[in-house]
Amino acid sequence: MTSSPPIAEVLHGAVDLHCHSGPNPFAREFDHVEAARDAERLGMRGILVKSHHHNTVMDLLAMERDLAKIGTPVFGGIALNAQIGGINPYAVAMSLRMGGRAVWFPTFSSRCHCENDHHGFPESDIEIPNRIIDVTTADGRLVDEVYEVVDLIVESDALLSAGHVSPPEAHKIFTAGRDRGVRRMIISHPNFVIDADPGECSELVELGAYIEHEVGMYDPMGYRKWDPSLLLDWIRKIGPDHTVLSSDLGQRGRPMPVDAFMRVGKELLDRGLSVEELRQVACRNAAFLLGLDAERPAPVGG
Repeated sequence: MTSSPPIAEVLHGAVDLHCHSGPNPFAREFDHVEAARDAERLGMRGILVKSHHHNTVMDLLAMERDLAKIGTPVFGGIALNAQIGGINPYAVAMSLRMGGRAVWFPTFSSRCHCENDHHGFPESDIEIPNRIIDVTTADGRLVDEVYEVVDLIVESDALLSAGHVSPPEAHKIFTAGRDRGVRRMIISHPNFVIDADPGECSELVELGAYIEHEVGMYDPMGYRKWDPSLLLDWIRKIGPDHTVLSSDLGQRGRPMPVDAFMRVGKELLDRGLSVEELRQVACRNAAFLLGLDAERPAPVGG
């Protein structure tokens, strides 16, 4: 039997779309500069840094001098939580026009998140005011501002993330995105917070979305230690052509993203995922979603 190349070689050029480096009101293990240095170990093509509370583009501009010395570029975006005014097209326009690459619809201000009692988010050293940000009206229609935000995403060819909204809400947002010309859409950790099943995710894939899973949750040295066989099962059900691996790491006391990528990548290879399939979910799909590649990657084996 032919052995796989070293895991660092397989994952060279990976992209992390879900890095929680600091500054942040939640305690963080490292900042954006340190995240870039970590990513450079794998020759990562890029990382996307996410805050639930603020526009990370501003952080990166403030750190620009140090980031310029590192081979892996770092990109930012904005999450539409209560701290930036909810579904706020003005904040979105500023973020994207200053170089932002992603818009996350409400995460910890979504109704789904606020009414979910097992999300286990880290504690903050300060009290963070929050309120539910609804993406739909009482009769189930998307609020008008959602369409304004979608159009801004189209203008910048940026990434639209469903955040932590419920699967039915994500379906409505992705439908609007598809109909108005969004090319890059993603939903994160379907089996965490939002409780989406593979059938619901397959419907989102039909709208053009990718399904993101977080290596931080499957890392044998990580904080949840879920069985990587569960992750492999998800990849098989959805398909590697529509799956993305990201870290969702940066929180105090949790592993470094590159270490988690390598451990989980090795576990997947040991369980039967091919090298090409692993590169599809860790490198190619995410590069397209971050705008590093203009076109969708060809299907594995295509």
